[in-house]
Amino acid sequence: MRLPNAAVGDAQTSGFGWDVLTDLVDVGSRMAGQAGEREGAEVVRDAFERAGARSARIEEFEIPGWWRGESSLSIHEPHERVHDGQQDVLALPGCPAGEATGRVVDVGDGTYEEFEAKAEELDGAIAMASSATPESVDRWIHRMEKYVNAADHGAVAFVFRNHLDGSLPPTGEVGYHERPGPIPAIGVSCEVGKRLARYAEEGCEATVSVECRNEAATSVNVESEVGPDTDEHVLVTAHVDAHDIADGANDNGAGSALVAEVARLLARDDVDLDTRVRLVTFGSEEIGLWGAYRCAETTALDDTKCVVNLDGACSSRNLRVGTNGFEEMGAVFEAVTDDLDASLSTDDTISPHGDQWAFVQEGVPAVMTSTTSEQSGRGWGHTHADTLDKLDSRDLRDVAVQVAEAVARFASADVETPGRTRTEMRDAIDEGYEQELRMGGRWPYADLE
Repeated sequence: MRLPNAAVGDAQTSGFGWDVLTDLVDVGSRMAGQAGEREGAEVVRDAFERAGARSARIEEFEIPGWWRGESSLSIHEPHERVHDGQQDVLALPGCPAGEATGRVVDVGDGTYEEFEAKAEELDGAIAMASSATPESVDRWIHRMEKYVNAADHGAVAFVFRNHLDGSLPPTGEVGYHERPGPIPAIGVSCEVGKRLARYAEEGCEATVSVECRNEAATSVNVESEVGPDTDEHVLVTAHVDAHDIADGANDNGAGSALVAEVARLLARDDVDLDTRVRLVTFGSEEIGLWGAYRCAETTALDDTKCVVNLDGACSSRNLRVGTNGFEEMGAVFEAVTDDLDASLSTDDTISPHGDQWAFVQEGVPAVMTSTTSEQSGRGWGHTHADTLDKLDSRDLRDVAVQVAEAVARFASADVETPGRTRTEMRDAIDEGYEQELRMGGRWPYADLE
């Protein structure tokens, strides 16, 4: 089916989605398992109800929570300097509390080759790696790999430096499934990192200090639905949690607002869906995809026709869809953007990053839907600067139209989205991502070996 013209016009003139996004960023911190995440979930639940979706509800589940304290980086040689306070230094979620002193070893972008080249220097040292992935590498190297490589090479602490200018230290979880990880870890700005790299060439000694708590916590998913009450369903998802150091506007308040806006458009009386559409915002994506895994474990996956996951989808109005090799889903988005004269870029790499992975690993057709921007890497994401002023309500409206149109087509009985077996998924994963998943204890196919 197609969205009626009246629904498209409604989307282009409505302020509903932007109002939801504004309410989310005004919550403040939405850190996983903490009070702000729950408040953000309540914003989404109330938005689902106003949108006309049915059975809006919040589901609780337990997670390994993490609370940020004060962190610092003290340089002793060759020049004394102390960086403290969250504008200078941010601990990385999932790391342990602790203090470590050692010489600083700069491993560049933190590729496997760079770690091996500095292997003899890293034992007992503080390893520092950039957030960049060099163009010579054919896949993104996640901070978790750099952290694990640092620990495996005997480093006593890890420093993650932003590769983008702007005095913005990055945060982001360190990726161990079993928490906490083995060594303290902090993020520092590009400028601090470059200074530290310059000092490291002269012989630099520093101390990394992290205060944090690793304790059990309660996280939440929010769910609602539209369309007929069929067993088969299409999932439209995003994560409502965000790191505690910023508004989490694009990552991922915008995604949650878009799910609510898609619910509103599909709940209109003039939209006739063949298949039920479930709308879910997950908790705890930023610290290990816990909400997505909870949903996957409690969902009849044989009845899940496909998953459209929204994450970082308001940096422009130009869609980017990671198809994870599910070509039929990519073809639907191509048809939608062609019909709407809109831009689309696609990637078929099977990626374990994003909530869709909890379904992809089981062979359920699922895509990661975001937008492109001119910034490298995460851009403002995972920094203090991921704020509402970076986004544009017109982009949100355009993306909402494109996504709602695609979901309406996925919900049509005429559109097929064949899945794969777990064995097929295992065999299709790039060796590099397999290596990453094994390093973090997250390889999901041990039962097939």
